[in-house]
Amino acid sequence: MKHAVLLMLCFFFVASASYGQSKPWPVPDKYKNMKNPVKADLAEGKAIWAKHCQSCHGKTGAGDGTKAAQLDTQPEDLGAATIQKQSDGTLYYKTSEGRDDMPAFKKKIPDEDELWQVVNYIRTFKK
Repeated sequence: MKHAVLLMLCFFFVASASYGQSKPWPVPDKYKNMKNPVKADLAEGKAIWAKHCQSCHGKTGAGDGTKAAQLDTQPEDLGAATIQKQSDGTLYYKTSEGRDDMPAFKKKIPDEDELWQVVNYIRTFKK
């Protein structure tokens, strides 16, 4: 009985320690240093967001969209400092290329300026 309780406690602490931590997402230097060439048009960014991103990331980017619970990984809170401190090029790359549950939007949103507008809109989620 003691062993079962110890095993359960160990599992709880390991699970708790890794909860909310995402695995590293390497971004090529080309993108890390890329500057956003598009002047922000938040109405356009919001419209693209509503069509392609909101269902998973939620209306305010908190990761609470209607499809979020169906995913294997919880969408990031895009207003969090860890996301907001990333470069525009990094956010562009992640949006374009995707990984795991995050789809690659380079085919769904082939207009690069529209992808940059999504990055501009993500910046409005700062806390």
